[in-house]
Amino acid sequence: MRSKEGSGGLALPRHVAIIMDGNGRWAKQQGLPRTEGHHRGARSVREVVACARELGVPFLTLYAFSVENWGRPVAEVSTLMSLLQEFLFNELPLMLKHGIRLRVIGETSAMPPAVRGVLASTLAATEKNTDMTLTLGLSYAGRNEIVRAARKIAEEAARGELNPADVTEEAFSGHLDTSYMPDPDLIIRTSGEVRISNFLLWQSAYAEFVFTDVLWPDFGKAEFILALEEFSRRNRRFGLTGEQVWPQGAR
Repeated sequence: MRSKEGSGGLALPRHVAIIMDGNGRWAKQQGLPRTEGHHRGARSVREVVACARELGVPFLTLYAFSVENWGRPVAEVSTLMSLLQEFLFNELPLMLKHGIRLRVIGETSAMPPAVRGVLASTLAATEKNTDMTLTLGLSYAGRNEIVRAARKIAEEAARGELNPADVTEEAFSGHLDTSYMPDPDLIIRTSGEVRISNFLLWQSAYAEFVFTDVLWPDFGKAEFILALEEFSRRNRRFGLTGEQVWPQGAR
């Protein structure tokens, strides 16, 4: 099953999700504090978002801060929260100019009040944009999301609003944080780690994965396009045979 062709001739995924990893290791290699790695990583976010918009990728999801990340040193968490505020404030004009809608998945109630305030205003300001959806995973964890969805369904069933027999995969997906977007076609992880780290566990059932050794602060437009090129070479069959997906050998 082919994805749409973008302006660069690539068979583009409709939804790309990225596990942005390696900021701390990059900083250590440079002899810099970990916080500087996060500052440099923010540049990569800007470059990749701009590239995705330029190529015509409709949905881009970035794993920005996990539930587990709250356990990091207080100074590092504080830096990440400040960077998030700075990113939202600085990038809003570009999001408005290029028709990018911001969405969030995760338990944002756990975020500091100042971050929630900037986040809420940015979400509202970009709500009507339709050219691209940029989603940030904030205080997000896949298992946590699934548990919260199951709890919602159980509560609806207890109130008599939902018949348990009507709980299908589609109905369950509709209770997830990601109900507004398609499942990811491509998941990229940087820094050489080969795991998904509790990210989009339900949604990644048929995603293609690209793992790269490049640390996130060094990941930019060129590396993003390489990952898209790798995706375009994949044969996605979704459980079918090659003959079913590509009749008479057509590819």
